[in-house]
Amino acid sequence: MPPPLSSGILLFRRRGRETEVLLIRPGGPYWTKRQEGAWMIPKGGVDEGETPEQAAFREYEEELGSPLEADVFRLCRVKQSGGKLVDVFAAEGDFDTNLLKSTEFEMEWPPRSGQLRRYPEAEEARWMTLDQARRMMLPSQLPMLDALEQKLQES
Repeated sequence: MPPPLSSGILLFRRRGRETEVLLIRPGGPYWTKRQEGAWMIPKGGVDEGETPEQAAFREYEEELGSPLEADVFRLCRVKQSGGKLVDVFAAEGDFDTNLLKSTEFEMEWPPRSGQLRRYPEAEEARWMTLDQARRMMLPSQLPMLDALEQKLQES
């Protein structure tokens, strides 16, 4: 059985000589107190009948609350620590992090308590320089930054 496939969009912008990327910190009790190693791109599973690019746009809108109005390009594929494959697309654009309005999910918390609670898929969104992102991102997603840097150097 092939590993699960997700896809997402790495949004970037240029500020003078710096490149910044938009990352999110997931919502829910597992991520509440985490900062370093907790940030990621907006991403999620590819539904049946959906292309990875379509899924990336859908996930971006669900997690940030706003559709992406930009052209994307295929950046890379990374394998996360749990074995999931992530097709990564990138786009140059902007997003006002104050406008974050993520969809929510429901989970039982505390475990085995019978209590269902709702949490935002994305608790916070933040622009980070590539150096900041390297400190804050999930380690398994760091190759996305290398791929973006290489692509930007080529263009």
